[in-house]
Amino acid sequence: MTDRIVVITGANSGIGKAAAYKFATQGYCVVMACRNMEISEAVQHQIIASSNNTNVDLMKLDVSSFTSIRAFCSAFTNKYPHLDILIHNAAYLNHGEKEYKLSPEHIEMSFATNAFGPMLMTRLLADHLERSPDPRVLNACTTNIKNFFDPKRKIDFDNLRGEFRGMRRHSTYKMYGDSKMALLMLTFKMAEQLKSRGIKVNALQINRVKLSKETIHKLSPFWKVLALAQNITNPLPSIMADNYYQICTSDEFSQVTGQLINHKLEIVQPSVSEKGFAQLKNIFGSATYPQYATDKHNIEKIWSIGINAHKE
Repeated sequence: MTDRIVVITGANSGIGKAAAYKFATQGYCVVMACRNMEISEAVQHQIIASSNNTNVDLMKLDVSSFTSIRAFCSAFTNKYPHLDILIHNAAYLNHGEKEYKLSPEHIEMSFATNAFGPMLMTRLLADHLERSPDPRVLNACTTNIKNFFDPKRKIDFDNLRGEFRGMRRHSTYKMYGDSKMALLMLTFKMAEQLKSRGIKVNALQINRVKLSKETIHKLSPFWKVLALAQNITNPLPSIMADNYYQICTSDEFSQVTGQLINHKLEIVQPSVSEKGFAQLKNIFGSATYPQYATDKHNIEKIWSIGINAHKE
């Protein structure tokens, strides 16, 4: 598998770290694309030692910065002949943050990191992906998109460049959920755009996993107690990392593209109804996602914003 190359963003902790280890144990050439190099170097050495695989590379990447993404993609394409698997695992959610923050390109930080960054990176690496006999892209989505079962929930398309910064109430949790909904819609659009080139693009809806001590420390007292209680039963990140591996390598998903897949490795369908008992099944189940994600106007709007942002 040393000729099979996988890039994993945010591979120094949590599910990303577990996924890097999983692919390394299976003999893949793993490229850890990470922002904090000091922390990541220690993790890299740990994965090499524990997996007995020396083909674990570390390259600097800040997914919130288009400049950093372009530098990473340029360095990667100069170093490696092709790319087989691209996993957009890195995400921005600064628990308890109340300030509206902008990326270096003046995009709201959650959207820059969780949506438009992965979109740009996929576009820039498409030629290298096309050189693989079985290219696959996986976007890490979240159950937070279920908030869009609420008919009042909408993405604030008019406030993604700080247009109303300081004038509207800011919620880092809303921006996180909105940006992940945007990523799902971009998954559908990128799958459509790249299908003719043989590149499969899917999203995985991640449910709860054990939180790290560092993440729990950032929470308010109430949420900290709740997180500690949930951690008792929450599965380890390695369980979700196994799902990454299955979706990106198994024959079962070799022809699947433009889909949201849940933690049970089932393809999630758009909801048929969002009222009454059906809505309860939507909210508490894992078989459907909000109709909001299939609205062509929403999809084209977020795609257009991303394309225009990348041009600047």
